Amino acid sequence: MARLLLLCAASGLLLAAVAAIPPPEEAARMARYVLHSCDWGALATLSAQEGLRGHPFANIFSLSDGPPGPCGGSGVPYLYLTDMEISVQDLEVNSNASLTVSLAETPYCRKHKYDPQNPLCAHIIFAGSIVKVNDSEADVAKKALFSRHPEMESWPKDHNWFFAKFNITNIWVLDYFGGLKIVTPEEYYSVKP
Repeated sequence: MARLLLLCAASGLLLAAVAAIPPPEEAARMARYVLHSCDWGALATLSAQEGLRGHPFANIFSLSDGPPGPCGGSGVPYLYLTDMEISVQDLEVNSNASLTVSLAETPYCRKHKYDPQNPLCAHIIFAGSIVKVNDSEADVAKKALFSRHPEMESWPKDHNWFFAKFNITNIWVLDYFGGLKIVTPEEYYSVKP
C-alpha cells in the first residue's frame, strides 16, 4: 500500500509538470479537473441571519475531492464544518447551496495572464445541497481533507467539527467563450480528471 501511495505521489508530480487542462470539448472532464485542482471554493447559501434572511450569502471554504495527484480525485467535494460557522447555520435552515471553484486559485491563470473573469480561466459552478457524511464515508472525507489541509487536524475540538459533502445536482462549466456548458452529475462522475 505504501508503495502504491508513493507511486501515485511521484506520478502526480510528473503529471503536474506536464499535464494540460482538458480541451473545451470535454466539459465533464474539465469540471473534474478544476475541482481536483482547487483547495477552496466559494459556497453560496440563502441567509437565515437576521437582516439578511433570504438573501444570497457567499463564504470561502476549504475543500477536497481527494489527495493531490492523479490517483486521488473522487469528484465529491468534501468539507469540514462546524455549527458555529454562519454559513452552516444557514444550511441548517436550507441545505441548498451553490459552490464555485476556479483555476484562478491555481498558478495556471497567472501563468497565462488570464483575468479570473476570463472564461479561459475555467470555473465551475455546482448546485446542490450540503449533507453530513455517514460513518462509512467519514474516513474517506477525512483523508481527502486532511491530506490537503493538515492544519484542520489541530482545530479546536470543542467546535464540534464534522465532515460533510456537497451533493451535486447541477453543474455549469465556463471554460471557453460562447457561454456556459451544462454537465449532468452522471457525466461528471463517469470521467476521470
